[in-house]
Amino acid sequence: MSEMVSPTPTMELSAAEVQSLRIDLAAAFRLTVLFDWHESVGNHFSAAVSANGTRFLMNPRWHHFGEMRASDLILLDADDASVMSRPNAPDPSGWTIHGAVHRQCPDARVLLHCHPPYATALASLYNPEMLPIDQNTARFFGKLGVDLDFGGIANDAEEGERLAAAFQNKCALLMGNHGVSVTGPTVAEAFEELYFLERAAKTLVLAYSTRRSLSIMSDDLAQKTADGWLPYRDQAFAHFDYLKRQLDKTDPSYRD
Repeated sequence: MSEMVSPTPTMELSAAEVQSLRIDLAAAFRLTVLFDWHESVGNHFSAAVSANGTRFLMNPRWHHFGEMRASDLILLDADDASVMSRPNAPDPSGWTIHGAVHRQCPDARVLLHCHPPYATALASLYNPEMLPIDQNTARFFGKLGVDLDFGGIANDAEEGERLAAAFQNKCALLMGNHGVSVTGPTVAEAFEELYFLERAAKTLVLAYSTRRSLSIMSDDLAQKTADGWLPYRDQAFAHFDYLKRQLDKTDPSYRD
């Protein structure tokens, strides 16, 4: 069964729960490499460990996703800016985005940011709207935020605050000219959102490539389809359990 926890903003995690969270987050890094969503030694995943969300785990600077282990993740405090002057300071862009989101959005327990190819291609369009043309694209109807104010590599506080505000009540953010970020109460649920967001973007990009007219759902049908996904929320845990079992067969060192 899954080792994942389902923290809420009103609870502190025990040492065992933090270790379980470390293992799941390390697995997410490894899986991102297998799905070819990683980008050199960049991009960042994080998970809150405190009730208010300000203390969180994140990957260390320039550590490749393919070698990430549970023990490699660093513990940061979004309210402690002095971390950037220390020898083991995190990547500035990771600190800017994840620190701001965890500080402003305590419900965003897990935040995954990367540049998967199809979602990034969609984010590069003049209109990156996720049009509901099938079940996967409709999954994000009303749930996907879009930020079109890209200001270069996110390494200043103002950029981080703006991105945190752009999430609002959305589970995912399509970052124009940049990539995507998704949130979730657990690593499994956040990873499932990332998985389906990339699949949805692939379907839409391929449909665009035909240069034929798209069959776009009405808002009512798109909303009905999005609502129809809700009873399947727990499939995220079964999917993530399966994916971890595959990692365990080939290289279980992510658990270390």
